Amino acid sequence: VQLQACGGGLVQAGDSLRLSCTVSGHTFAVNGMGWFRHVPGKEREFVAVISRSGDNGPEYGDSVLGRVIISKDYAWNTVWLQMNKVAPEDTATYYCAASTSFSTSRYAFEWWGQGTLVTVSS
Repeated sequence: VQLQACGGGLVQAGDSLRLSCTVSGHTFAVNGMGWFRHVPGKEREFVAVISRSGDNGPEYGDSVLGRVIISKDYAWNTVWLQMNKVAPEDTATYYCAASTSFSTSRYAFEWWGQGTLVTVSS
């Protein structure tokens, strides 16, 4: 499974931003797609996860609840993270990840994209 994330950049506080993650390869093995973010010196933080079947979730991290929406296309080729009303504390490298299960734990995700940097200026 290969993951390619894009959509990061420099935005101002209060703006909206949409990140995309393209999934390829043995996608039949993937049942959960998630977004995590990382700031140097801190733990990688869970942002959102969505299930292939729709039977579970989606689930969101406490720090982004109400401000982000995760969605997917019908073919399970692309997953998006819509971020609204971004704040400086949202500045991080955002990673998309794929899992054979549905989980909010980063340890459950077997495949990871390269990350896309989001910088929010105040």
